[in-house]
Amino acid sequence: MRAPLRWVLWDVKDTLLKVRTSVGEQYCREAERMGLILSPVEVDAAFRQAYRHYSSRYPNYGITQGLNGKTWWMGVVRDTLSQCRVQEPALLNTAAHNLYHHFSNAENWEVFPDSKQALESCSSLGLKLGVVSNFDNRLEAILRGCGLLSHFSFLITSEEAGVAKPSPAIFDQALQKCGEPADSVAHIGDHYVKDYLTSRSVGIHGFLLDRHNMHNQPDIPQEHRLGSLEELPSRLQQHLD
Repeated sequence: MRAPLRWVLWDVKDTLLKVRTSVGEQYCREAERMGLILSPVEVDAAFRQAYRHYSSRYPNYGITQGLNGKTWWMGVVRDTLSQCRVQEPALLNTAAHNLYHHFSNAENWEVFPDSKQALESCSSLGLKLGVVSNFDNRLEAILRGCGLLSHFSFLITSEEAGVAKPSPAIFDQALQKCGEPADSVAHIGDHYVKDYLTSRSVGIHGFLLDRHNMHNQPDIPQEHRLGSLEELPSRLQQHLD
């Protein structure tokens, strides 16, 4: 007999909220405060390269290599700006410190228009909510500032967990917090592998949020796809009966 749904787990970035303006624009604003004029397009390209390098060399914020979220992100910022010919160590350190804290502020994040209603609808169905996110430990402050934190019974960040999606281990930690079997839990996220495939690999009801119809993988049944979070309550309702 199928267990009724009890919990909904959520990815955050690009599922519930997104960065309000591009990284290049935000880094350039910080540089301008220090008297430097940089190109957002050039900074964006440098950021992508620095981010890929750090993600490859120091996965999950370098937790297993003695780093943490703050030192990892400050390294990404310094490398990004160094590629854009900013060489003064004091300037690089100041910019990295300021931008790390800058991205903790709610004004730098935009909540999707359908997010709050979806969370409220889940709660009205009697479901408990939690977060499973490849994010650093600023997430609680960001969610609080965006007015979303109160919806969740717990948050699991990959920095805190010491393991990141697509490792099933982070979902195992979430299931322990839920105290329910996997088939009583759903997960909503926008990444095909990290969110959809990994949650389903441990028996969770994974749903793929595909706002821009980007995913054409043939192995995703239509009932597992969401074009927006407005579609979610009716999908979950089917698992409550």
